[in-house]
Amino acid sequence: MTTRTRLRPPEERVSPLQLAVTTALDDMKAANVRVLDVRGLTDIFDTMVIASGNSDRHVRSIAERVVEKAKAAGFRPLGTEGARDGEWVLVDLQDILVHVMLPRVREFYGLERLWDGGPALSAVAAPAVSDARRRRTSR
Repeated sequence: MTTRTRLRPPEERVSPLQLAVTTALDDMKAANVRVLDVRGLTDIFDTMVIASGNSDRHVRSIAERVVEKAKAAGFRPLGTEGARDGEWVLVDLQDILVHVMLPRVREFYGLERLWDGGPALSAVAAPAVSDARRRRTSR
Protein backbone atom coordinates (compact mmCIF):
# COMPACT_ATOMS: atom_id res chain seq x y z
CA MET A 1 0.00 0.00 0.00
CA THR A 2 1.45 3.36 -0.98
CA THR A 3 0.53 6.70 0.40
CA ARG A 4 0.09 9.73 -1.79
CA THR A 5 0.92 13.25 -0.84
CA ARG A 6 -1.73 15.82 -1.35
CA LEU A 7 -0.82 18.19 -4.18
CA ARG A 8 -3.59 20.69 -3.71
CA PRO A 9 -3.89 22.88 -0.65
CA PRO A 10 -6.23 21.73 2.13
CA GLU A 11 -9.71 23.15 2.27
CA GLU A 12 -9.93 26.59 3.82
CA ARG A 13 -11.53 26.21 7.22
CA VAL A 14 -11.87 29.25 9.40
CA SER A 15 -11.43 28.54 13.08
CA PRO A 16 -13.80 30.14 15.60
CA LEU A 17 -10.86 32.18 16.90
CA GLN A 18 -9.97 33.47 13.44
CA LEU A 19 -13.62 34.34 12.87
CA ALA A 20 -13.69 36.28 16.15
CA VAL A 21 -10.50 38.15 15.20
CA THR A 22 -11.65 39.08 11.70
CA THR A 23 -15.06 40.12 13.03
CA ALA A 24 -13.39 42.41 15.59
CA LEU A 25 -11.17 43.94 12.90
CA ASP A 26 -14.16 44.50 10.65
CA ASP A 27 -16.22 46.01 13.49
CA MET A 28 -13.47 48.52 14.24
CA LYS A 29 -12.89 49.40 10.57
CA ALA A 30 -9.28 48.16 10.49
CA ALA A 31 -7.59 48.86 7.15
CA ASN A 32 -5.60 46.53 4.89
CA VAL A 33 -6.26 43.33 6.82
CA ARG A 34 -4.02 40.43 5.74
CA VAL A 35 -4.37 36.89 7.06
CA LEU A 36 -1.21 34.83 6.52
CA ASP A 37 -1.00 31.07 6.94
CA VAL A 38 2.47 30.49 8.43
CA ARG A 39 2.13 26.82 9.40
CA GLY A 40 4.99 25.77 7.14
CA LEU A 41 7.26 28.57 8.35
CA THR A 42 7.05 28.32 12.14
CA ASP A 43 5.75 26.03 14.87
CA ILE A 44 5.01 28.85 17.28
CA PHE A 45 1.68 29.90 15.73
CA ASP A 46 -0.45 28.94 12.73
CA THR A 47 -1.84 32.23 11.51
CA MET A 48 -0.63 35.80 11.48
CA VAL A 49 -3.10 38.64 11.04
CA ILE A 50 -1.77 42.08 10.12
CA ALA A 51 -4.01 45.15 10.12
CA SER A 52 -3.64 48.93 10.13
CA GLY A 53 -5.31 51.67 12.12
CA ASN A 54 -5.60 55.37 11.29
CA SER A 55 -4.15 56.73 14.55
CA ASP A 56 -2.50 55.45 17.72
CA ARG A 57 -5.88 55.60 19.50
CA HIS A 58 -7.49 53.63 16.66
CA VAL A 59 -4.71 50.99 16.81
CA ARG A 60 -5.20 50.55 20.56
CA SER A 61 -9.00 50.35 20.18
CA ILE A 62 -8.72 47.71 17.46
CA ALA A 63 -6.42 45.59 19.63
CA GLU A 64 -8.73 45.94 22.63
CA ARG A 65 -11.71 44.82 20.53
CA VAL A 66 -9.75 41.79 19.28
CA VAL A 67 -9.05 40.79 22.89
CA GLU A 68 -12.71 41.33 23.87
CA LYS A 69 -14.03 39.24 20.96
CA ALA A 70 -11.49 36.47 21.62
CA LYS A 71 -12.50 36.30 25.28
CA ALA A 72 -16.19 36.29 24.34
CA ALA A 73 -15.52 33.35 22.00
CA GLY A 74 -13.84 31.45 24.84
CA PHE A 75 -10.18 32.05 23.95
CA ARG A 76 -7.81 33.53 26.48
CA PRO A 77 -5.09 35.81 25.07
CA LEU A 78 -1.56 35.05 26.24
CA GLY A 79 -0.59 38.70 26.19
CA THR A 80 -0.64 42.11 24.57
CA GLU A 81 2.40 44.25 23.80
CA GLY A 82 2.71 47.86 22.68
CA ALA A 83 -0.67 49.11 23.85
CA ARG A 84 0.89 52.03 25.72
CA ASP A 85 2.46 53.64 22.64
CA GLY A 86 -0.19 52.53 20.17
CA GLU A 87 2.00 52.56 17.06
CA TRP A 88 2.21 48.76 16.91
CA VAL A 89 0.14 46.50 19.16
CA LEU A 90 0.72 42.76 19.18
CA VAL A 91 -1.96 40.41 20.52
CA ASP A 92 -0.87 36.81 21.17
CA LEU A 93 -3.82 34.43 20.94
CA GLN A 94 -1.73 31.21 20.95
CA ASP A 95 -2.58 29.93 17.45
CA ILE A 96 -3.08 33.39 15.98
CA LEU A 97 -0.74 36.35 16.29
CA VAL A 98 -2.40 39.70 15.58
CA HIS A 99 -0.36 42.79 14.63
CA VAL A 100 -2.19 46.11 14.52
CA MET A 101 -0.01 48.97 13.29
CA LEU A 102 0.04 52.48 12.00
CA PRO A 103 0.54 52.46 8.20
CA ARG A 104 4.03 54.03 8.37
CA VAL A 105 5.17 51.44 10.94
CA ARG A 106 3.70 48.63 8.87
CA GLU A 107 5.48 49.84 5.76
CA PHE A 108 8.79 50.25 7.62
CA TYR A 109 8.89 46.73 9.11
CA GLY A 110 7.29 44.94 6.14
CA LEU A 111 6.03 41.86 8.00
CA GLU A 112 4.12 40.70 4.92
CA ARG A 113 7.37 40.47 2.96
CA LEU A 114 9.07 38.57 5.79
CA TRP A 115 6.35 36.00 6.35
CA ASP A 116 4.73 35.74 2.93
CA GLY A 117 7.88 34.99 0.91
CA GLY A 118 8.28 38.52 -0.45
CA PRO A 119 10.00 39.44 -3.68
CA ALA A 120 13.49 38.08 -4.21
CA LEU A 121 16.41 40.46 -4.58
CA SER A 122 17.34 41.33 -8.11
CA ALA A 123 20.19 39.20 -9.44
CA VAL A 124 21.38 42.13 -11.60
CA ALA A 125 22.43 44.26 -8.59
CA ALA A 126 25.09 41.84 -7.30
CA PRO A 127 27.38 41.84 -10.39
CA ALA A 128 27.32 45.64 -10.56
CA VAL A 129 28.84 45.82 -7.09
CA SER A 130 31.54 43.28 -7.93
CA ASP A 131 32.38 45.12 -11.21
CA ALA A 132 32.88 48.36 -9.29
CA ARG A 133 35.16 46.60 -6.82
CA ARG A 134 37.19 45.07 -9.65
CA ARG A 135 37.72 48.49 -11.24
CA ARG A 136 38.92 49.97 -7.93
CA THR A 137 41.33 47.13 -7.20
CA SER A 138 42.76 46.93 -10.74
CA ARG A 139 44.04 50.52 -10.65
